Amino acid sequence: SFIARKDLDSEMSVVRNEFEMGENNPSSVMLKRMQSMLFDWHNYRHNTIGARSDIENVRIENLQAFYRQFYQPDNAVLTVAGKFDEQQAVKWIVASFGRLPKPTRELPTSWTVEPTADGERQFAIRRKGEIQLVTLAYRTPSSLHADSDAVAMASEILGDTPNGRLYKALVQPGLAAQVFSFTVDARQPGFVVFGAMVKKGESLDRVRERMIEVLEGGFADDSATTAELGRAVDQARTAYERALADPEVFAVMLSEYIALGDWRLFFLARDQLEQITPAQIDAAASKYFVRDNRVLGTFIPEDSPQRAVITEAPSAAELLANFKPQEKGDAGEAFDASPENINRRTDLPSFGALKVALLPKKNRGQTVNVAIRFRWGDQDSLRNRAVAGGLAVAMLARGTSQLTRQQIADELTRLKVNGDLSHFETTRDHLPEALRLVAQLFHDASFPAAEFEELKRQTLTAMQAQLDNPQELSRDALTAHFNTYPPGDPRYHAQLTERIEQLRQTTLEQVTAYHRQLIGTARGEIAIVGDFDEKAIVDELKRLFPEYVSRSPYGRVDREYRKVDPQRLVIDTPDKENAFVRARLDLMLRDDDPDAPALYLANDIFGGTTGLSSRLLDRLRQKDGLSYSVGSSLSVGSRERLSTWTFAAMAAPQNTNRAEQAFLEELRRARADGFTAEEVAEAKKGLLQARAVERSQDGAVASRWVSFLDLGRDWQFSKDFEDKIMALTQERVNAAFRKYIDPEQLTLVVATDVSKGNAN
Repeated sequence: SFIARKDLDSEMSVVRNEFEMGENNPSSVMLKRMQSMLFDWHNYRHNTIGARSDIENVRIENLQAFYRQFYQPDNAVLTVAGKFDEQQAVKWIVASFGRLPKPTRELPTSWTVEPTADGERQFAIRRKGEIQLVTLAYRTPSSLHADSDAVAMASEILGDTPNGRLYKALVQPGLAAQVFSFTVDARQPGFVVFGAMVKKGESLDRVRERMIEVLEGGFADDSATTAELGRAVDQARTAYERALADPEVFAVMLSEYIALGDWRLFFLARDQLEQITPAQIDAAASKYFVRDNRVLGTFIPEDSPQRAVITEAPSAAELLANFKPQEKGDAGEAFDASPENINRRTDLPSFGALKVALLPKKNRGQTVNVAIRFRWGDQDSLRNRAVAGGLAVAMLARGTSQLTRQQIADELTRLKVNGDLSHFETTRDHLPEALRLVAQLFHDASFPAAEFEELKRQTLTAMQAQLDNPQELSRDALTAHFNTYPPGDPRYHAQLTERIEQLRQTTLEQVTAYHRQLIGTARGEIAIVGDFDEKAIVDELKRLFPEYVSRSPYGRVDREYRKVDPQRLVIDTPDKENAFVRARLDLMLRDDDPDAPALYLANDIFGGTTGLSSRLLDRLRQKDGLSYSVGSSLSVGSRERLSTWTFAAMAAPQNTNRAEQAFLEELRRARADGFTAEEVAEAKKGLLQARAVERSQDGAVASRWVSFLDLGRDWQFSKDFEDKIMALTQERVNAAFRKYIDPEQLTLVVATDVSKGNAN
């Protein structure tokens, strides 16, 4: 790479825009401040993206020197994972990377050792915002240290939701809306953070005091239990198993262990889980979670010494001297993910109004994905019940007549379920039980009053946190402008303030009535893709779901195309460092119309996300340096002749006008001059590759089958659509873009701090 001056000139403002995006997020700002307070000397005190002044003023010579120093073969790791020819891959790697010369310089070594902490620290962030945060952080030893596993388990026992001690001490009694925890592990000593989100206007003092009590005195007064440790170990073990079953995730995770010193540390960490004891957890907590090792931070929206001596960790070679990893799992089959083979391998049984797609195949790790969409209600029975319906579904996993929320969470962990009730992954052995649990949650939800109030608090806090968010406000305003149905209609989009008020007024009785009168599992679609016993699963599905019929009649609630007059809306978001520009155009188009493939391809060239380049990306990011994230999207209707084309770009407030004008200029240029033959050819290639990747992912295949079942289609429709794309001419693509994408009919929304720019 040249690392040229001209690239820095445009990229600087893009990176600065990314920095500004983080400045809008209270949690992101809190982490930056926390890092700077945790470390005095080590570079971990610096957030990766750096300070605004560094971004704006860095010299090209410094970047070039950094590139030459660190972007070298002896400081890089190449990991190839997935289905490939190993010998051919090695040849390609040798051909591409083998010719790089061995560097003559030596990599610098780090000699800075952070001193032992000598007293608690406290700081407050006061900014405009809609939520409050209380965070406590403690310095922890290296990931190679003998105490690291016990520290991680202690953190999980304390910070987990809904089983953790902090959750039970803060969320359940209503002191906080949400708690969280995370660790930062590395070769050098890192840290662990615990936090609580508190509704604006409520007291932080009791939350802060209770957190300190639980974190610093909890294990001394109440030792870690075998059940707590078992739950934490199960969750960690499941995470390792999921990683091993997914080549992409495993490759990324493996690189972190390579950074620690050796890739085999991944397996060492996994195998050592079984050796951790409650006593080790108690000891680790008492050693590191102490007053003098604490940093406390609060985010407030508004207009003797207890040393923690961290001893030296052993080397990776010492840790691995007598280590032998456990044997690997099943490799799975080499599955042909073509549309024809997916159709051929899938069985389509049905049980009355419940349609099913079953695609059994051998998978690495015996994984299986399930996609479910049950259907209930009609336009009348769903009227004025959007919020109650959302809460009813959210309450399904919070208790049944036989299981508490914690017991449900424990079951989901035991069954290795990753996801939610509508789409989840598990394993072959656990799929039957997982389906039984899903059926139980739908059929036997008990709607505990305490859980309902907790859910309302959490949802309300999350919604209020978006009241000054430019991204959410711009999206909300744009969607509301396209309301063509009256309030209460199931198709009506209530704005954020409306939804907040509706949430406040929704009662538990309304939610239970929704479940009692509407929810059923006898109508809908279920798709299962992966490693499973088909005959056994057919029997389970037949027994579990078809008999639970909704008490209300079902009627599809379709949307229809209605013309909406174009408008330009400006939303003032004072004191926000980031802004959003959006546009939308509704179209009378369906995915089986002759123009659909051409417009689909045209959008990909103009602003799509399947490739590394597009007209919008090249202009607003690469050339003008105005936006970190920019693109357009086409959502094509499959049943109704109604499609939506949208544009979105983030920018600094002072650059919103330029971003808007650049978008309109590129739009008019595309209509006037059209797309080139080369762009059309590259877009075809990129789209087909993206769709091939999608077909290789079981979760995506299951989701697509659910849609196909509803529409009475199969993967032949997908194949035909791809064939139509490949047959498109340059003229056909340009004609479709000119026909449908009219800049004069666009509705534009700009959400920005008006005082920092001339958005009007």
